[in-house]
Amino acid sequence: MFADKVLSPNQLSHWSTEELKQELLKLTESRNTEPIKQKVLFYKNALAPIFEELSRRNPYPRAEDQVSLVLGVWSPVWSTIPYQDLLPGRIREQSYQIFHGNGYYANMARYAPGQKIPFLQKLSSILLAYDLMVIQKYEVRDGQWNIQNIGIEQSFRVGAIPLSIEKAENWFTEVVNSQAKKLSKTIATLEAPSLENLDRSTAKKLKTAFLMIPEFEHLYIDRDFRLVKTQREAKQRPSYTIAVRLQ
Repeated sequence: MFADKVLSPNQLSHWSTEELKQELLKLTESRNTEPIKQKVLFYKNALAPIFEELSRRNPYPRAEDQVSLVLGVWSPVWSTIPYQDLLPGRIREQSYQIFHGNGYYANMARYAPGQKIPFLQKLSSILLAYDLMVIQKYEVRDGQWNIQNIGIEQSFRVGAIPLSIEKAENWFTEVVNSQAKKLSKTIATLEAPSLENLDRSTAKKLKTAFLMIPEFEHLYIDRDFRLVKTQREAKQRPSYTIAVRLQ
C-alpha cells in the first residue's frame, strides 16, 4: 500500500503502532539485497513517513532508558548502512547485532563463498564460509549514545555448519574475554585493523569505515523492535536500520 501511495502524516496517525511496525517489515521484506542507492530512494519515497510517525511515538526517547532494552541479539532486517554490503555474499539470516551488558557491542555476519566473490584471497574451497565481526564499545553519556569501533575479527569456517545465535554469542564473548586489555587500550589509540584475508580495495573501504566515529540514535525502540539512525560524519547522509529482536 505504501509502496504505491505514500500516506500523509495525518493518515498515518490513525494506524496503530503495531500496524506501522508490521507494515515496515512487510515493505522491506525482500528489499535488503538492493543496491544502496536504490534503498536510499526507497527510504525517502516510501519509508520516511512511517519512520517519522514511529519516532513521534517512541516510548523510550531518553537514551538512558534504552540501554536495558537494547541488550540481547538482534537481526538487522533492512539497512542503508553502506559498509554492511562492502563484501558480497552476506547471508542475512546469519547476520547479527549483539549488545552485552559490559559495554561491548558486535555486528557480525557470515559470507557465502559463491563464484563471484573475489574479495577473499584465501578461500580455496567452496565448503568454507567467511565470518566477519566488528566489535564496538558503547555507552550513554550526556543523553547521547556513543559508539566506537574497536576491533575486527575474521574466521574461516565450515560452510555447512550455520553461524547460529549460540555460536555468534560464544564467538563474541570469547574474543572480548580473551582480548579485554587489548580492546580497552584500542579506544585510546585506535588504528585500522589488519585485514590480510581481503583484497586491497575491499580492505581499504572497510578500514575507512572502521575509523569513523558514528552518531547513533534510536528513532524508535521497544523490547522487540528498533529504528536506528546513524551518521558517520556531518557531511554524509544518515543511514537507517530496522532491527528485530532474535533473543
